[in-house]
Amino acid sequence: MAQGREREENITGAGSASLSVRWVQGFPKQTVHFINNNTICYSSGNFIVFINIETKKETVLQCMNGIVGVMATNTPCEVVAFSDRKLKPLIYIYSFPGLTRKAKLKGDVLLDYTLLSFSYCGTYLASYSSLPEFELALWNWESGVILCKKSQPGVDVSQMTFNPMNWHQLCLSSPSSVTVWTIERSNQKHYLKAKSVKLPMEDGSVFNEKDVIFPDSLPKDLIYGPVLPLTAIAGLVGEEADTFRDGFVYSFIIKDSNYKVEDFLQVEEPVEHLMFSPNYKMLLIQTDKGSVYIYTFGEEPILDKVLEACDGKFQAVDFIAPTNEYCMTLTYSGEICVWCLEDGVCVSRIYLNTPTTVLACSPSSLSAAVGTVGGSVHFLDILNVESPEAIHEAFLSEYSVQHLLYDQRGMYLLAGTAEGYVFVLNANPSSLFDVLGFVEVGKGILQISTVSPLEIDIVEVMVLSPLPETGRSRLEIFVLPKILPQVSASFVNARGRMKDELIHKFLYETEHPLSSAVLDFQSNRIYGLCSEVPYICSYLLPQKEHSGICILTPHQKVQNKQYGPGVISLSLHGLWLITGAQCGTLCIRDIHTLETFARCRSHSHQGHGIQSVRISMDGQNILVNGRDDGTLVCLRWRRLGGHLASEIFYYNQQFCTFLSNTMEEENSYLRRSKSLDSKAQSAHTINENKNLSIDTSEEDLVQVDNTKKIPWMQQKSQEAISREIKLFSKKRNEIKTGIKALAKTVLTMMEENETVDYIAKLEDQEFSLDLEELERRQNESEKEVAKIRNDVEMHNLAKRYLAELIKEECWNSMAVKGRALKGFHIPYVVENFPMKERTDEELKEVNRILHQRKIETECFKLRKEIIEVQSAFILGRKHHEEDDEEEEEDTALRNSNLPNYLLGSLSTDFGVKTSLLSSQLELHTREEKINQIILLKDIIYKVKIVFNNEFDAAYKQKEFEIAHVKERNVRIQEIILDLELGESIWQPEFDDAEKPERTLVVENNEISVQKHVKPWQKAKIELLDTHKMEQWHQSQASDTRNRALMDMMGGVLEVRKEDILRMVIPQPAFMAKPDALWTEEERKQFKDYEKKVKDLNEEKDKYRKSLDAELKKLQNSIQESTQNFDEQLKKLFERRVKAEMVVNQEELKINNLVFSLLLDEELSSRETFLNNYLARKEEEKNQTSEAIRKAREDLDVYKENYDNLLAEDKVLDRSFKKEFSELPSHQVDALYKLFKRRPRISKLKTHSDMTSNVPFGERPGSGKLNQENFAQLMKAMDEMDNINFMPEGLDPLIWDHFCMTRRVKVENEQKVKRKAAGLMEMAAFLRRRVDEDEKVQQEIERVSNELMILQEEKVKFQLNLTIQILLKQGQVELENFQLLTEYSDAILINRNIIEDLNSVIRTQGQKKVASMMVSKDIHKGIFQIEWEHKKMEMEMEDLNQKAWDIQMLFFSRERQKYLNEPNYETLIAIQIGIMEQTIAALDKTYKKNVENCKKLLKKLGKFSNQKDVANYTLSCNLREELVAVSERKDICNAMGSKLTCEKIAEERYENLMLQQKLTNISKEQANQISILQAEVERLRMKTFPALLPV
Repeated sequence: MAQGREREENITGAGSASLSVRWVQGFPKQTVHFINNNTICYSSGNFIVFINIETKKETVLQCMNGIVGVMATNTPCEVVAFSDRKLKPLIYIYSFPGLTRKAKLKGDVLLDYTLLSFSYCGTYLASYSSLPEFELALWNWESGVILCKKSQPGVDVSQMTFNPMNWHQLCLSSPSSVTVWTIERSNQKHYLKAKSVKLPMEDGSVFNEKDVIFPDSLPKDLIYGPVLPLTAIAGLVGEEADTFRDGFVYSFIIKDSNYKVEDFLQVEEPVEHLMFSPNYKMLLIQTDKGSVYIYTFGEEPILDKVLEACDGKFQAVDFIAPTNEYCMTLTYSGEICVWCLEDGVCVSRIYLNTPTTVLACSPSSLSAAVGTVGGSVHFLDILNVESPEAIHEAFLSEYSVQHLLYDQRGMYLLAGTAEGYVFVLNANPSSLFDVLGFVEVGKGILQISTVSPLEIDIVEVMVLSPLPETGRSRLEIFVLPKILPQVSASFVNARGRMKDELIHKFLYETEHPLSSAVLDFQSNRIYGLCSEVPYICSYLLPQKEHSGICILTPHQKVQNKQYGPGVISLSLHGLWLITGAQCGTLCIRDIHTLETFARCRSHSHQGHGIQSVRISMDGQNILVNGRDDGTLVCLRWRRLGGHLASEIFYYNQQFCTFLSNTMEEENSYLRRSKSLDSKAQSAHTINENKNLSIDTSEEDLVQVDNTKKIPWMQQKSQEAISREIKLFSKKRNEIKTGIKALAKTVLTMMEENETVDYIAKLEDQEFSLDLEELERRQNESEKEVAKIRNDVEMHNLAKRYLAELIKEECWNSMAVKGRALKGFHIPYVVENFPMKERTDEELKEVNRILHQRKIETECFKLRKEIIEVQSAFILGRKHHEEDDEEEEEDTALRNSNLPNYLLGSLSTDFGVKTSLLSSQLELHTREEKINQIILLKDIIYKVKIVFNNEFDAAYKQKEFEIAHVKERNVRIQEIILDLELGESIWQPEFDDAEKPERTLVVENNEISVQKHVKPWQKAKIELLDTHKMEQWHQSQASDTRNRALMDMMGGVLEVRKEDILRMVIPQPAFMAKPDALWTEEERKQFKDYEKKVKDLNEEKDKYRKSLDAELKKLQNSIQESTQNFDEQLKKLFERRVKAEMVVNQEELKINNLVFSLLLDEELSSRETFLNNYLARKEEEKNQTSEAIRKAREDLDVYKENYDNLLAEDKVLDRSFKKEFSELPSHQVDALYKLFKRRPRISKLKTHSDMTSNVPFGERPGSGKLNQENFAQLMKAMDEMDNINFMPEGLDPLIWDHFCMTRRVKVENEQKVKRKAAGLMEMAAFLRRRVDEDEKVQQEIERVSNELMILQEEKVKFQLNLTIQILLKQGQVELENFQLLTEYSDAILINRNIIEDLNSVIRTQGQKKVASMMVSKDIHKGIFQIEWEHKKMEMEMEDLNQKAWDIQMLFFSRERQKYLNEPNYETLIAIQIGIMEQTIAALDKTYKKNVENCKKLLKKLGKFSNQKDVANYTLSCNLREELVAVSERKDICNAMGSKLTCEKIAEERYENLMLQQKLTNISKEQANQISILQAEVERLRMKTFPALLPV
C-alpha cells in the first residue's frame, strides 16, 4: 500500500529498526466520500482509507495526532481535509494521490470539530465546532486563514453543505431548524448572514417565532386584563434525488413544487447514507453496518459491492502458521474472516452464528479454535483458506470462554473461563481435540502465558488473575508434560480436575497490580506490565520449591512511556518483548535490557488504545487490533538490524523444521477426515429415505440427546457419580432398605401430624430425615423468618414514621383540632375550622402592616382636616362650622365602616374590624395589593376564630346535655326495672367525628388478629390471674356478715319504698286445703288476707302510677333539652354556612389580587423583554450603521483606484498611434487592428469528463478559475505573438515592441474587468447593508410601538381594577333585552361619594332658597327707598337747576347767531342737504365696491372649481404615476440598478461638486495670475526702470 510522507515520519523506530503500515482494515463509522470519480475514502481509527473502485486497491493516510475526527473532500482539487481529536484540534489538508500535506489550519476551537465541508470550485472550507464555541468558520485553506466566523451558542448542527451552484451560500441543518448562511464579500472582507427556517414539529404544526415578540393574534380579555405571550408568562428564558429507509432506495421525481416517489433499488442492509459521484454516473450506497455499494447508471445498471463490512468490531486476531501468508479475525457475532497479508483482501468468511469471544490458530496444524460465550470451543479446518469449515465442537462448561492459547509447539490448547477454570485440550486434530482436564485458578483471568522450548519436553503455563481486595495480582504456574495425553487418566481425578502435586502448581503474588504478564523462555523470570503505575517490572522466580503463596518483588523496574492498562507478549524466539497500551502506542523491547528499539502509534487513547497484538512466527508482520475504534493495523519492518532479523529468522527455520513432521501428519489427517466427511455426507443423502422409517420413540430419544448438550465438566461429574454408584451398590441397597422403612415411619408420623391442631402441626420439611438437609432448611427458614421479621419491622417502622408525619402535620401542629358536632334528633353535622398556630414571622408581618395602615389612616384624616379647615376659612362661613364638622364626622365614620356591598364580603357580621382595609378602588401598587392580601388572610383567621369560639361553646353545651341525660337515665333505668317494662334506654354518645382523637388510639376490640404473647409475658399473666383469684376467695371467705344479710333481708336493713312492688303477702297454710274443709277462724284469716292483698295492690298501683309519671317527666325533660340543643345547632349550622361564605368571599378577593399581581409581573417581564430586544436591535443598528460607513469608505477608495486604472487603460489605447507614428499609415492601421484583436478562449470546465449527467450544469467560477482563465489567455497571447502574424515589411524589433504593448494592454484590461467585478460586488454589498439598516430601523420602530402599547396596557391595567361587590338577591332584576353585557364606557364610582354629594347639594340648595327669600325681601325694601330717594333727588335737581338758570343766565354764539341771522332755517337746510349728498355718495361707493367684490368672489369660485377639477385629475394621474414608479422601483431593485431620480440626483451632485471644484480652481488660478502679474510688473520695472524728470 502506498503511504503518505507524514505517515512515514510518524512510524519511526529507535536505533536501526522501524515499522511501517502495511495495510489497515476498518469499516466506516462516518460518511464515505468521493475524492474523484474512481476513488472513495473514509476514516477508520487513526487512518483514512482510500479505495479505488475499479481496482479495489487501498491506500492509507495516517493522522499523526491520534484518531481522525471529521473529514471532507474536494473533488475538483482532489484534496481531503480531516481534523484530529486532541485538545485544541487542528485541520489537515492533504492532496491525492500524492498524500502530501497542503495546509495545516489552526483555529480557536478547544475541544472538537463536528463538521467540515468544501466549496465546490473554490479554496474555501467551512468548519463547525460544538461545545463550548458552537462556531461556524469559513477558511481559505490555501492561505490557512479564517475569512470570517460566527458563533451560535447551544445549536447542534447535524449537516453542513455548500450550495453546488453558489459557494456564497452555506446550509446548516439541526433537529429543529434549517439555516442558510450567505457569505458576503466586500473587497477582501467576508461576512456571514443567516436566515433560519423552523422545521415543523412532530405533529406537523409550525411554530411562528414572530408571535413571541409581536403577538398580534392574541385575544383581548376585558375582564382579566391583557393576554400576554408565552415569553412574558414564562419569564426571562424535473431532477432526481434519492432517499432511503431499511434497505430500500426510493427515487423522488421532482418537478416544480410536485414530486413523485418510485422504488429505485433494494440492498441487503438498512441504508444510512447516499452520495453521487462527481460525474453523477455512479451512486454510492452506505449501509449502517459499514458496507459500501456502487450503483452505476447506464443502459445496464450495475450494483457492485466495493466494501463488505464485518458484523461488528474485531474481537480477536491471529496469524495462520507457519506460512504467515494469511491471518484470521473474529467478531462477537461469530463472523470469522481470512485476510491475505500481502494486500489485506478478504479471502473467505464463515459464520458460526453464536456469540464468540476469542480466537487462536494452531502452530502445529492448519486448524483454529474459537471460544464462545456459551462455554464451547469450535475448531476450524483451514487447510483451504478460501473455504474454512467447522469440524468439531468441545462444550467445556457453562461459563464463557475468555482466553484461548496454544503453546509454542502446538501440543496443547489452553482455554480459560470467566469462573477461573483453565481447560487443557489436546491440540492435535488426530486426537479429536480431546479434553485432558482442567486446573482451577483465581476468577477473572487476565492472561495465560506458556513456555514450550524445543529442547524441553514440558510446557510451563502461567495464569495471571487479579486480587482486588488486596490490590495485588496472583500468578499461578504449573507444568504440563509432553506425555500428558498418554497418562492423562493418572493426572486428573474422577471429575477431571488435575492434581496440583502432579502438575507442580505454585502460587505467587506481586506487590503491584499487573494488567498483563508473560513468562520468559528460561522459566526463571516474569515480565509484568503495571496497571496503575507506568512501569514494566521483571520478577525472578525462586529456585527452591515452596508451599503456599510466595510474594515476588521487582528485580528490574523500567519506566514505561506508555500509559494506561495494556497487553504484553513475547515473540516466537522469546527475545522481543511487545507491549501495547491504552495510549495506542506499540513498543518492541529487548528482553534483556527492556530498552525499546521500535515504536509505532497505530491507535489512540480516544479509541481506548490497543486490545491485542499478534506477531508472526518469522517476526516480519505484526497485527495490532484496536479496542473501540474497530481498526486492524498490519505492520511490517521498514528497517530492521542485521542481528535482530537473523536471530528470529534462524529460530523460525529451526522451529518450522521441528514441527514439519507433526504438521504433515495432522494436516493429512484433516484431509482424510474431510474426504470421509464428504463420503459420509453422500451416504447420508442416499440413505435419507431409510432413516424416515425409524421408530417414533427412537426419534424422540435422538432429539432429546441432540438438544440436551452436557458440558464436559458436568459429564465428568456424572461419570464419577456413576462409578461411585457401581462401587458401593451393596451398601447402597442396604441403605435404601433402611430408608424405605424409615420413610414408612415418617409417613405414619405425617399422617398423625395432619390430625393435630394448627399450632401443634409441624411443617412437611421438618419430617426430613436428612439431618444436614434438615439443618440447612432450618437455617434457611430461620434466615427467612429473620428476613421477614426484619422486613415487617422495617415496614411497620416506615408506616409508623409516616403515621407520625401525618399526625404531626394534620393533628399535633393544629392549634384548633378539626372536629364535628352532630344533632341529637336531626341529621345536621357542623364542623369547625381546623387552624394552625400562626408563626412569629406571620404575626410580625401582620402587626407591621396594621401599624402602617393606622399611620396612613391618621395621616389621611389630618390631611383632610387641614384641607377642610382651609376651605372653611376661605369661604368665611364660621356659623356653619359646627354643622359641617358633624357632617364630616358622619362621613368619615361611613368611610371607615364601608358597606358590605363595597367591602365585598360579610366579615363585619362576625365582629371583625375592617376599617384598616384599603378600599378596593384604591389598590393600584404592588405593595398595596400584597398588604391587602395579608390583611384579608388576617380577617379570615379572625372569622374562623370567632366561629370556632361559638363552636366550642356549643360543644361544651352538648357535653353538658349528654352528662345530664346520663344522670336522668340512671333514674329511668331504675323505674323501668321497677315497672318491669323491658324498654331500652336512649343513651346519646359522641361519635368518632366528634371526638377524632379516639381515631388515633387503637382499642383492643379493633384488633382482629390474635395478639402474639411472648412466653414470659404469658407466664406473668397467668401468675397475676392466679394471685387475683386467691385474693377473691379469701375476701369471700371472710365476708360472712354480708352473705347472711343477703340471705335473710335482701342485703338491706329496712324496707324502702322502692321495694313495695316486690313485696308479696304470703298465703296461709290452710289455703292448700279445699274451701269446704276451712274453719271459721281460717275463713276470717282468709278475709284478712284478701284485705291485705287488696291494700297492697292499691299501694302498688299508686306507686306504679307515680313511677310512670316520673318516667314521662324525665323523658320529656330529656327530649326538650335535646331539642333545644338541636335548635341551637341549626343556628350554628347557618352560622357555619355564613362563615364559610365569608371565607370564600375573602379568598376570592385574595385570588383576584394574586392574579393581578401575577399579571403585573407578566407585564413587567414583557416590558423587560421588549426593552432588552430594543437594546439589542439598537446595538444591531449601530453595527449596521458602522458597516455602512466602512463599506462606503472602502467603496470610495476602490472606485478611485478603478477610475485611475480605467484612465490608464484609455491612455494606453490613445497613445498607441503616437508610439507608432513613425510607421506608414497602412502599417499603423494593420497593427491597430491586431492591437484590438483578442484571442477566443473556450470556457474552462472543472472536470474534463463532466457530461450532461450533472444536474446542476455549469457552476460559477471562483478566483482560482479566473486565474486559470487568465493563464489560458496569456497562453493564447503567446500564440498571437508569433512572428507569423506579423504584417509584411514590419521590423521585428517593432513587432516585439508591439507585442509587449499589446500584452500590457490585455493585462490592464483584465485588471479593469476584475476591478469592475469587485466594484459591482462592493456596491451590492453596500446596498444590502443599507437594506439591512432600513429593516433594523423598521424593527426598532415596531418594537418601540409595541412597547408604547404595552405601557398603555399596563397603565390601563393599574387603573382598571377588578373589585368584588355584594348584591342582594332580587335587588337587581332586569329583563333580558335590557341587560347590558359590556360596560367599556362605564365608570364605577363609590356610592358614598354620590350620596354625600347629593346630601351636600340638597343642603346647599335649601340654604340657597332661604337666602334667596331673605334677599328678595331686602331687595324689595331697597327698591322702595331707592325710588323715594331718587324722586327727592330729581326734585332737588329741578329746583337747583331753576335757581342756577336764574343766577347764570347767558347767550351762546348759536343763540346769538339764531337771533342775529334772519334766514337761520335756510342755513340749516343747506347744511342738511350737503350732508345728505355726502351720505349718498358714500352709499353709492359702498354698493359699487360690494358689486365688485361679488363679481371677484364669483370669478374666484369658478377658478377654484377649475382648480379642484385639475387637482382631481392630477391626483388620479399621480396615483397612476406612483403605482408605475413603485413598479419601476421594484424592477430596478430586482435588476440591481438605481432609480432614475437617484441617478439624476447623483449626476446633479457630481455636477455641483465639479462646478465647485472648478470654481475653487479658477479662484486659485486667479490668485496665482494676480501674483504672477505683480511679479511680471516688478521684473519689468526692474529691467526697464522709469526715467522720471528731476
